[in-house]
Amino acid sequence: MRVATIVLAGVVGLSGAIALPTPGRAEEFTCRGNLSNTTVDNLRVPDGAICTLNGTRVEGNIKVESGATLIARSIRVEGNIQAENAAQVTVNARSTVGGNIQIKQSGGAMVADTRIDGDLQFEENRRSLLSQGNTIGGNLQAFKNEGGLRVFSNRIDGNLQCKENRPTPSGNGNMVRGNKEDQCARF
Repeated sequence: MRVATIVLAGVVGLSGAIALPTPGRAEEFTCRGNLSNTTVDNLRVPDGAICTLNGTRVEGNIKVESGATLIARSIRVEGNIQAENAAQVTVNARSTVGGNIQIKQSGGAMVADTRIDGDLQFEENRRSLLSQGNTIGGNLQAFKNEGGLRVFSNRIDGNLQCKENRPTPSGNGNMVRGNKEDQCARF
């Protein structure tokens, strides 16, 4: 009977340890590799890492750091997606973002078939950029990008603003409630 009590106590102690969340995961999850069908608070893709999200829920923000790549399919983000000096950012496949998507001084980006409650911003990026089939609650802003910008079939509640992009952006089929300005005026 004493052995059974020790074994039972060990099992109860072990199950209690497994059930407790790790402290780092509760605040910020560092993603390297694949993450599917799970929920995290905030998510960080560290310098040079590749993170693939599939059906992931982020209750805070996603931060994509220098040289990192984010590939996100069917995700739900309560906050923002922010990338600065990232290699590549891809968000698609019926994803939803409760805040803004900001991609600045990075490589390339593709945002497609995504609902964004805030703004979509591309600023000073070096490679090809695409915004297609998105529903954007705020503005779509593209400033000083190189490598080409394509803007097709978006529904934008705010303004569509494009300035100082090289080459000149291309696009059509956008429904814009606000103003279409500068390089994107004809879209």
